[in-house]
Amino acid sequence: MAYQFATLGGGCFWCLEAVFQMLRGVMAAEPGYAGGDLPNPTYQQVCTGTTGHAEVVQITFDDQQIDYATLLDIFFAIHDPTTPDRQGADVGSQYRSVIFYHSDQQLACAEAVIARIQGDWPNPIVTQVEPAPVFYPAESYHRNYYRRYPLQDYCQVVIAPKLAKLRQYFREHLLTERRRKQPISP
Repeated sequence: MAYQFATLGGGCFWCLEAVFQMLRGVMAAEPGYAGGDLPNPTYQQVCTGTTGHAEVVQITFDDQQIDYATLLDIFFAIHDPTTPDRQGADVGSQYRSVIFYHSDQQLACAEAVIARIQGDWPNPIVTQVEPAPVFYPAESYHRNYYRRYPLQDYCQVVIAPKLAKLRQYFREHLLTERRRKQPISP
């Protein structure tokens, strides 16, 4: 079985990772950096907003269980694609809304989803759609952040509402409770 990749940026990668980890058919959701010129960037470098990299999550998924269009519908439901270089209090180009596509089919799908949902937003969607560049995994302390620190303030105020929205609107795509509680690797 061949898995596919989706690489998405929509604010802090802790939020995206927490959401996509909960989906049936998602084998992995790895936080990292993509879209800039600096090889092997660090979190501190990306936070300066000068590297060109966005905080992203690279999703490994089984398209027999969840398709790319559904991943994009969820992506657009959990972040604001109308604010350039910003998600809430997170400001800077590293927080931009971006889809890095891995094939011509993903490009066509991204364009179709954006066209379909454009009227659902009061302002124009500014999500960038670009070919997938090199993906640089984030430092290990960023992985499974929400699962390790669910009571931390950022997790409660920013991530938990996104998870509630996921449960409300995309319940049919969620993993079973048992699978969500599997041990967390660092």
